[in-house]
Amino acid sequence: MALNDELTIIIPAKNEEINIPILMESILRQDYKQIHQTKVILGDADSTDQTREVFLSYADRIPVEVIHGGLPSISRNRGAKLASSRYLLFCDADIELIDKDMIRKGLEKMKARNLHCLTAKLYCNEGNWKDHCLYCLTNLIIRCSRYISPFSVGAFMFFERARFEELGGFNEKVHFSEDYFLSKQVARKHFGVLSRYFATDNRRFQKLGYWKMIKMFANTMLHSKDDSYFYRDHHYFD
Repeated sequence: MALNDELTIIIPAKNEEINIPILMESILRQDYKQIHQTKVILGDADSTDQTREVFLSYADRIPVEVIHGGLPSISRNRGAKLASSRYLLFCDADIELIDKDMIRKGLEKMKARNLHCLTAKLYCNEGNWKDHCLYCLTNLIIRCSRYISPFSVGAFMFFERARFEELGGFNEKVHFSEDYFLSKQVARKHFGVLSRYFATDNRRFQKLGYWKMIKMFANTMLHSKDDSYFYRDHHYFD
């Protein structure tokens, strides 16, 4: 069976054996007609658990491939180099596509509005009131960014492959907000936000602390035009 030449899905991952089935099942629930012919590439950053094996167990339901990855930007770029489809969809391994029409609606919007980049809204599974407030604020900023400086989250990011390649992909020297560093280069008229949600967790808030995450996010917005800020080591992946 021929592969879908419209879309390739790329997932960076490290030690995500628990989360990968949640994401993959939500992908397979999508009402996109070509989902079972859509290549899904996993960029594995030397997982020490069963991430690779769990992911490959889906090979009888959807085309899958595991490649050697690294930090998210490296895994995404390596996956994109293997793609020949018109569009790319980057998904984090720890998300779930809540609405079953997310991929179909996303592609329809990309084509109808000639978009280069499209993201969606976040929802926190099992979060407390602080998590929900912070994600609501993030969603507001994402929507408002359409009029200022496009802010897409790499956890769910559609990209037109041709434009992605023109921009040089994700800057692998940027270890924090590499998704925003890329999306802010997209013209506002070619950036969109899908009126759908994907679910994620609050483990980054729990690990780094709410105040540090808020501070890092605010500084990112304040330094949006200062590229040197993004090249600093903010210890996000420590």
